[in-house]
Amino acid sequence: MTSLRAARVAALDAVPGLIHGFERRLDPPLRESRESSRARVSLALAQAGTLLLLKQVHGCIVWPAPWEGLPEGDAGLVERPGLIVAVETADCLPILLVDPQRRAAAAVHAGWRGTAAGIAERAVEALVARGSRRGELIAALGPGIGACCYEVGQELRSAFAEDAAAVFQPGPRGKSHLDVRLANVRQLGRAGLAAERIYHVAECTSCHPALYYSFRRDGLDAGRMLNFVGWRS
Repeated sequence: MTSLRAARVAALDAVPGLIHGFERRLDPPLRESRESSRARVSLALAQAGTLLLLKQVHGCIVWPAPWEGLPEGDAGLVERPGLIVAVETADCLPILLVDPQRRAAAAVHAGWRGTAAGIAERAVEALVARGSRRGELIAALGPGIGACCYEVGQELRSAFAEDAAAVFQPGPRGKSHLDVRLANVRQLGRAGLAAERIYHVAECTSCHPALYYSFRRDGLDAGRMLNFVGWRS
């Protein structure tokens, strides 16, 4: 795939016909506009299928593919060969859900707001509603900002209810740090996924400037990585 540098998960590589990846910055790292990045990745994936993107709003709407334009939502679901759904991240956690039996999949954008709103669980429920079995789903959680770097205000604790004690930890400056990855692992567990079917590319985006964009680290200058999943034509 020309001009595409992406991390993959072995368990998903083993699924016949599936295409997936958690994009990394080009080497050497370049500053790209959102439009340029989308066009480059779309071209790189063109032989496998059509890339579909969303206008992400940090909510919990799941869109079934295909769709036109950029509808507002934070997860896309695909069941048809030749379609690839993607979410864009620059610290938020990308999650790919795959049903190898039904050949269905979803790409999920989980920032703290979407996580608190239950976006990962909503995506699982959308797959189940269309015929998937919870025990057959595979989840892959990609690079996102780690608890090591994600200092947040105390006011966020109330958004995570019973998970707050587990997903917030004290930081070196006396402020709370949020573990978005753990929050989503717990959410996926409640949705019925077994721990052994949840995989990780667990690099912190803020810690690795040569590999990933980070909004927390770079501010408005941060680009976006595309994280994609679908079924080859």
